[in-house]
Amino acid sequence: MTAGADRITRDQIEAKFRELTGEVSDEVESTRSQAITIGLAVGVALVAVVFLIGRRNGRRKSAIVEVRRI
Repeated sequence: MTAGADRITRDQIEAKFRELTGEVSDEVESTRSQAITIGLAVGVALVAVVFLIGRRNGRRKSAIVEVRRI
């Protein structure tokens, strides 16, 4: 391989860089949408668990009030 025969131009470097960053950005977008979906599912599950625990504690600690008519 001779040093002067094949020169790499700036345009070739820029084209290769755009190609590589394009692939990475596609993967990032795919991963980001999956992470958002998983985060939302975990958030909904967490809210449901907290609601059920609070409901159970409320039933155990609430007083039973009996109303009688005279």
